[in-house]
Amino acid sequence: MLKMVETFSGIGAQAKALLNLNQKYNYDFDILNTADWDISAIIAYDIIHNKKQNLTLYEKMSKEALLEKILPLTLSTDGKKPATKEALKRLNIDVLRRLCCAIDRSKNLISVTDINGCDLPDDMNILTYSFPCQDLSIARAWHGSSGGIDRNANNRSSMLWQIERILKERKEANKIMPRFLLMENVRNIASKEHEANFIEWQNSLEKLGYFNYVYKLNAKNFGIPQNRVRVYMISFLVDDDEDLKNTILEFIHNNDLAKLKLDSKNVADILRTDYSNSLYKYEADANQINDTKSRRDICKNNALLYDYTNFIDLVPTITTKQDRHPNSGVIKYKNKKLGKCDFRYLTPRECFMLMGFDEQDFQILLDNNFNNKKNGKFFSDAKLIKMAGNSIVVNVLEEIFKQINFINDNFYQN
Repeated sequence: MLKMVETFSGIGAQAKALLNLNQKYNYDFDILNTADWDISAIIAYDIIHNKKQNLTLYEKMSKEALLEKILPLTLSTDGKKPATKEALKRLNIDVLRRLCCAIDRSKNLISVTDINGCDLPDDMNILTYSFPCQDLSIARAWHGSSGGIDRNANNRSSMLWQIERILKERKEANKIMPRFLLMENVRNIASKEHEANFIEWQNSLEKLGYFNYVYKLNAKNFGIPQNRVRVYMISFLVDDDEDLKNTILEFIHNNDLAKLKLDSKNVADILRTDYSNSLYKYEADANQINDTKSRRDICKNNALLYDYTNFIDLVPTITTKQDRHPNSGVIKYKNKKLGKCDFRYLTPRECFMLMGFDEQDFQILLDNNFNNKKNGKFFSDAKLIKMAGNSIVVNVLEEIFKQINFINDNFYQN
């Protein structure tokens, strides 16, 4: 049984993958804790995985009481930097209620910067860490970042080293170490530019008793028609047991996920182009492209996903923004409005589904969306697309967890 602590949890692709395996193969699992500081992602995770929130307890609390729970925590309103106490005090009381509920129900430890290794449960056997990629990605210059995962960079991607601190604290306290660690990030982490830092990270884990195996996997080979290559590293706790290490290595070599090619859904099965459905029509209208020179260039220079006759075979990588160049492609859209091009972007629903989430996962977010002051709904299209782009393709994680689960059940003494 996999008992997981899910750091940098986002909208919970890892939890979704384990749930799918439970439904398909009756895998037992338990999410012991999550950890994320992004307020939008915290609430979205809770709704997707725990369904509609019961706010009765929190509606009885004053704003001052809610803030007393929230202010000591390192939270973020944008996923980029810590929110000030003043910013948290300005949050809508409904947001505070839903945030407190989400933290409690998802057992969220919030920022990894505040977690002590001894805070984690002793029955944890897998720790996942999909730390921020912004300072590693090829597009990091857009964010004004250049330090990658250098431990002294003091940027978002260098939060990786907080995982080292947490593990070392457990080791030094003679606490049980997780058998498995799972890292996911952009493929640029394994490039020459970041090679020295990535090797330093692997060496650090080896000193803690882990043996690392690095995969470079593309979502298109795992049932999702998206060209998305990511680096995954599984770390196995073997200490000095060379026999265990060799047994695991032989199994992985004989079941190499890099050689796996599963049948994929068609793009036509994911894009919601049946505009007789009023919901799909509304979402398509909301994502029409403005008729400006820069947007016309986007339409010209990015992939055409559907031209009203043919669908593309493979969608480019889902990003955190669609209204930019490069993006994940555009769709021909005849329902042109004044000031709009006859193209549209991917809708948030389509982005979620291209990341391996079910349509129901997305719909439950819409059904439980709520008003946020004068800014409209809390989960705006921009927020939803950002959360999808920051996530991990669920189908890839399923195959990784199948390997880990087999190794856990067969090669370790439970």
